[in-house]
Amino acid sequence: MSSPITDAALAFERHLRSERGRSEHTTRAYLGDIRNLGAFLEAECGVTRLEEIRLADLRSWLAAQSQAGAARSTIARRSAAVRTFLGWATRTGRIAADPSLRLAAPQRDGHLPAVLRQSDASALLEVAAVASDDQDAMHLRDHAALELLYASGIRVGELTGLDLDDVNLDAGLVRVMGKGGKERTVPFGAPAREALVAWLSLGRPQVVKADSGPALLLGRRGRRADARQIRSALHALLRHVPDAPDLSPHGLRHSAATHLLEGGADLRLVQELLGHASLATTQIYTHVSVDRLRQSYRQAHPRA
Repeated sequence: MSSPITDAALAFERHLRSERGRSEHTTRAYLGDIRNLGAFLEAECGVTRLEEIRLADLRSWLAAQSQAGAARSTIARRSAAVRTFLGWATRTGRIAADPSLRLAAPQRDGHLPAVLRQSDASALLEVAAVASDDQDAMHLRDHAALELLYASGIRVGELTGLDLDDVNLDAGLVRVMGKGGKERTVPFGAPAREALVAWLSLGRPQVVKADSGPALLLGRRGRRADARQIRSALHALLRHVPDAPDLSPHGLRHSAATHLLEGGADLRLVQELLGHASLATTQIYTHVSVDRLRQSYRQAHPRA
């Protein structure tokens, strides 16, 4: 059923897509958060119009999320979505004043998902390489995908969005379209190059169709591979790495960043590789490195 809030959300969606250049994932998440807010306001507060929303209503909504067991990071994202939405509504004259200006979101925990040890990352990629020895197209694709994810630290959505001409095998560089439509170039090493060559020469020709287009990675039916397929492959391969945590592709990105810093990479270099707009986002990886140093110290030093 249409309401002033849902009608405004549709206009906001067009704004996110056309003017802000937000990714499909971010747009979908923000709209889901706004619909969730609209449903709560109508059911719990009797509010159906934008101009009726008050700060207390927004605080009640976030409190309900917390009581329902939502993670602090989820609540922080939902708070950010609503502030963006109501700020836009104010700028476009839909409401006279923004009720979310004093809406405080919980601080993020600052904890990253589990990351692989460097030995586990090597074992994972070895498992993927062995699986690809049968030259099955999907095994070759999965090996290339995981090698490139770990080598470059790119997001899985960026990976599946790659086209053939985005990859320069000779130079070991990949051109990535990141969040907000920002382009960056990221290097990758010899193992990723070898896996990509195998996929392109042996795997992709097995599944490519006339309408496959320029997509770098394809599924079994010749369509562009999606994040779900890469995620499933990663989960399946990790089962063969003893004691390794079960990670998502984003966890592999976290692992790459952590290992870069542990290897002595400059923080700003890692920021550039990951495509973070703010250095503060990248700095969380330094906490992981320090935690690992502390853990190793306690295990190894006789007077720890």
